[in-house]
Amino acid sequence: MEIKKNDVIDLEITGYTAEGNGVGRYKDIAIFVPLAAAGDRLRVKILKTAKTYAFGRIDKIVTASKDRVPLDCAQFTQCGGCVYRHIGYQAELKAKQQRVRDAIERIGGFREVEINPIVGAKDPDHYRNKTQLPIGRGSGNEVRMGFFASHSHRIIQCSECLLQPDEFTVAMGAFQEWAHQSGEDVYDEETGKGRLRHLYLRRAGATGEVMVCVVVNGNGVHYEPELAEMLKKSVPGLKSVIINVNREQTNVVLGKKCRTVWGSDYITDTLCGLNFHISPMSFYQVNRDQAERLYTLAGEYAGLTGKETILDLYCGTGTIGLSMAKNAAQVIGVEIIEQAVEDAKKNADLNGITNAEFLCADAAKAASMLKNRGTRPDVVVLDPPRKGCDPSLIDTVTQMAPQRVVYVSCDPATLARDLKLFAQKGYEPKTITPVDMFPRTGHVETCVLLSHKNS
Repeated sequence: MEIKKNDVIDLEITGYTAEGNGVGRYKDIAIFVPLAAAGDRLRVKILKTAKTYAFGRIDKIVTASKDRVPLDCAQFTQCGGCVYRHIGYQAELKAKQQRVRDAIERIGGFREVEINPIVGAKDPDHYRNKTQLPIGRGSGNEVRMGFFASHSHRIIQCSECLLQPDEFTVAMGAFQEWAHQSGEDVYDEETGKGRLRHLYLRRAGATGEVMVCVVVNGNGVHYEPELAEMLKKSVPGLKSVIINVNREQTNVVLGKKCRTVWGSDYITDTLCGLNFHISPMSFYQVNRDQAERLYTLAGEYAGLTGKETILDLYCGTGTIGLSMAKNAAQVIGVEIIEQAVEDAKKNADLNGITNAEFLCADAAKAASMLKNRGTRPDVVVLDPPRKGCDPSLIDTVTQMAPQRVVYVSCDPATLARDLKLFAQKGYEPKTITPVDMFPRTGHVETCVLLSHKNS
């Protein structure tokens, strides 16, 4: 029986997609339904069809899943941030564990490898130490801030986000009051005119220091001292007020130039016993507590005795490699973003780490160069972007014959694909642990230990 747009069908939800949508089967067609929970029995209205799948929305919950919980956020059904606020946290962890297992078994072909229980967060809320809030105008011409609705640039006004610390809520309120009083104009994406673009906030979890950065289409804004004073009076732990200049008509949030209006150029946080200076441009994991657990796990997988050379590819600002440096003979970090490499060097100096060097280069080319110069790492750490590793990089890493490879992944599908390529070169996954770095969202990190089958 063919399914058509606007049909209303009965559907049982049996699982979740990678994006967090509920999924069930009608005849031989997969039906994807946002805001559905595994175990729901629903009446679903079909919105879009294809040959083997369709998209629908909930018309009626006939029988609710036992995993459903009352909604605690008024913006949840509109905002593009969270996808799992309608189910309990343990149910969310179960879904993410299954997502990793499905990818490892179905894409990678590994059915015997150990997959440890997912490392959940102690608190699934208030963990984000960074937020980027687009600024716009409401129907009454009032300044509004929030988050883009899913797959759009329509701003959903959000005065309080449950993923953010309380200091961000206070900073948003103070900034909105200043914007109203100052009469500063708001940036228009279509015309490229207007000044206020984004409010960009950062907080150091260990020290409580807060940075407020205003992204503007110009060199600054009117009444900057008044803005700093309002923020100083309102925001606990305020350490820095910064203007970021972004005149480009682009979706990229930050421009290349920053100017400090008040306080410091950076805030300071601690991670795995190390200090890190965080500027507006710095890459830093948005969930400090879970990053510490992830990096500790990666260090355990590395199996360090103090004699090893570590090659840290896609090293970013050096956080993983530097966290291992005290237990290694040498750390070599590789990152293609120049500013991140400079930050990594500064972080090493800040912590008195002298056995780490950082190279600005493409990971595959750098690995090949190091191989050609005779560098043989004992441990290779990989933390690639969502697209995973290039096959040429996997070739080079395996030719280096490290004792162990520690792979930190932010996408189970590309991880499984890459593990299959490693296995073809003799390196097999020994143990796998998912880590919930981003509770309430559809994302999940995974840490994997690989070693040669003949080790």
